[in-house]
Amino acid sequence: MWKFLLSINKKLIWAIPVMMGLGFLFGKAVNQETVKSLKALILPLTFLMVYPMMVTLNVKHLKDGIKNVKLQALTQAINFCLVPFLAYGLGLYFFPDNHYMALGLLLASLLPTSGMTISWTGFAKGNMGAAINMTVIGLTLGSLATPLYVKMLMGAKVDMDMILVVKQIGYIVFIPMVLGYMTRSYFLKKYGQLEFKKTWAPRFPSLSTLGVLGIVFVAIALKAQQLSQDPAVLLRILQPLLLLYAANFIIGTIAGRMFFSRGDAIALVYGTVMRNLSIALALSINAFGAQGADAALVIAVAYIIQVQAAAWYVKFTDYFFGPVPVEQ
Repeated sequence: MWKFLLSINKKLIWAIPVMMGLGFLFGKAVNQETVKSLKALILPLTFLMVYPMMVTLNVKHLKDGIKNVKLQALTQAINFCLVPFLAYGLGLYFFPDNHYMALGLLLASLLPTSGMTISWTGFAKGNMGAAINMTVIGLTLGSLATPLYVKMLMGAKVDMDMILVVKQIGYIVFIPMVLGYMTRSYFLKKYGQLEFKKTWAPRFPSLSTLGVLGIVFVAIALKAQQLSQDPAVLLRILQPLLLLYAANFIIGTIAGRMFFSRGDAIALVYGTVMRNLSIALALSINAFGAQGADAALVIAVAYIIQVQAAAWYVKFTDYFFGPVPVEQ
């Protein structure tokens, strides 16, 4: 079973579009009452998605994050002072009549970094330690800042219960984070650091991937009727997402080349471009009622762009930042 799950995790580029297709077919084939009943799966799928990711997250790195102040500060400045406002502007321009799709774009920009930040930084031979720090710091700051940003930028345009959003952040992020830390501590005590990293740590992300695929399936199934009646909506969603990710990659690349060494620059790019779409997707469905499905659709499509773009960028890192230094 683990081999099968790990193989899915490695083929996320294809698995997500397949699940989107299956979700669409399911949403079209069954009656709408059955489709709506899928919402009951959202909470357990959310937990399945977030909790395993937290087990592999070493929160002790939060203390280490201050060691490279310049890199961490610029990363979070891009994440919270630039990207959300770029996403907000694109949302207003491309979705003037659908504020919940604009909300989806904003949510996708407000929760920076995920386990994929660390993975892709490693693939590109970047600074893994810096990427881990960015992930812990970015996730913590993003979870605290998201309700405030949404209230400030979208509060007058969407039906938002601030208390509900804060509660959902707690359910989706902080409770799994505490449970994940407890589980990690138990496994380290029982098996030791080496056995945990070798045997158990690789397994948890594959469980998280099952939750991601399940949430994507539900999000598309809920919008299947609208998509069948107006398939061009996907093109309208792709346009701002492509612009957002392209701008994000360009900003990160320029900043990395100007201020940092190769390894730190790569960590900066993936620490600012990769968004925690899993949490954004769960939040959009759980906290914003029926219309949150519009936001979820935007975030689900963002998965495809994010994974594909991250994979392609690896191929160009030597061109942008030079080859991996040869150790003497």
